[in-house]
Amino acid sequence: MIVIAVLAVVAVGLLVYLAVDPAGDGGATDDAALAETPAAAATAGELGIERRHDDDPFALGDPAAPVALVVFSDYRCPFCAKFSRDTQPVLEDRFVEPGTLRIEWRDYPLMGEQSMLAARAGRAAAEQGRFWEFNRAVYAAAPERAKAEFTEQALIGFAEQAGVADVDRFTADLRGDGFDAAINADVALANSIGVPSTPAFLINGTPLLGAQPTEDFVRAIDDARAGR
Repeated sequence: MIVIAVLAVVAVGLLVYLAVDPAGDGGATDDAALAETPAAAATAGELGIERRHDDDPFALGDPAAPVALVVFSDYRCPFCAKFSRDTQPVLEDRFVEPGTLRIEWRDYPLMGEQSMLAARAGRAAAEQGRFWEFNRAVYAAAPERAKAEFTEQALIGFAEQAGVADVDRFTADLRGDGFDAAINADVALANSIGVPSTPAFLINGTPLLGAQPTEDFVRAIDDARAGR
């Protein structure tokens, strides 16, 4: 994974880090950055990127936390899995539990129909209050470099592992299209702000792209909390 230079982004002075290709093709460099769009001059709150809803099944932490980390992710992305396994647990212990950080998930299924199927499965698990358990189970089993491969049966297995109570209901939800509008709304949001790949993160509106080292996230959260 190659970290490339830092780009300055429009009037808000956001810093954008160029990231590795999330497709798992051997670490090829993706030199795309967040696009400069009319929306780029607005804050994350003004854009509706941070929801801050109470009882949001796709969020961890206090809705009033001073720092929000919005995650755009694809279940097939190996670098999304790396963030989930290596970095997110550290951030949960260090920042979420004390009330400093809120983490909010956004679906960004870029890698074909299996990605969309997995996004539906995540939302089917959320309907039964087991989203993060499902999310962690999927990423814990992901390959280190290649794209994950999903069948219906594999996703049902992750749901069972995550403690989803009504597997028949989960399966019906997985096979339906009832979540597609919400998933597509996340995709439209990502496209509207120029998110080029997964994983992508906004920390109080400041973009960070790729599975960067955990210390980079810690530093960015500390800076956001200090208003830097």
